[in-house]
Amino acid sequence: MALEDGGSKWKNVALLKDFISGSVKVKGGETIVPNVIKAVQVARKCGIHVVWVVREIDPLGRDVELFRRHFYDKTKVASKGSVGAELVDGLIIEENDYKLVKTRFSAFLNTHLHSYLHTNGITDLVITGVQTPNCIRQTVFDAVSLDYKHVSVITDATAAATPDVYSANIFDMKNIGVMTPTLEEWCQSTEKFIS
Repeated sequence: MALEDGGSKWKNVALLKDFISGSVKVKGGETIVPNVIKAVQVARKCGIHVVWVVREIDPLGRDVELFRRHFYDKTKVASKGSVGAELVDGLIIEENDYKLVKTRFSAFLNTHLHSYLHTNGITDLVITGVQTPNCIRQTVFDAVSLDYKHVSVITDATAAATPDVYSANIFDMKNIGVMTPTLEEWCQSTEKFIS
């Protein structure tokens, strides 16, 4: 896996309580939390920008996707200010981290993420979180379309509702040039830059 100096990478993290243990719990989501925590620790140690991409929906549901509005009225998933919209225990936004709020699957759609990354000279992206066929996939495909130099998805720090759905999405992302290391592989390739 080719990675450059610490200033050129970005680590995307988001694990909200609603998606890990709440009303729209993603199977396997809880099992990746320790790996996401470790990935964040390694990223910080290596000087990699940590960007927390979080989904926050207007409490009245005015900015939720049309196809989800009927569902949102019942569940209030990731409603701004709710416990479900908080990061899971063990994940903490630190002073040098950056928090980006989104309302759609892709972290790039209708946000200033691309501008933020470009302004900070970031060319390599590392993605963790849930749900692989939705937020992970959409963000990754947009990153590739926007010509980011290296895009990586840490395979054991991401999850989907079923193993088949997960495998199919990882396969599709590999086919467009996305790197798919395990956490151990990513840590080994990243930590050699600070040795």
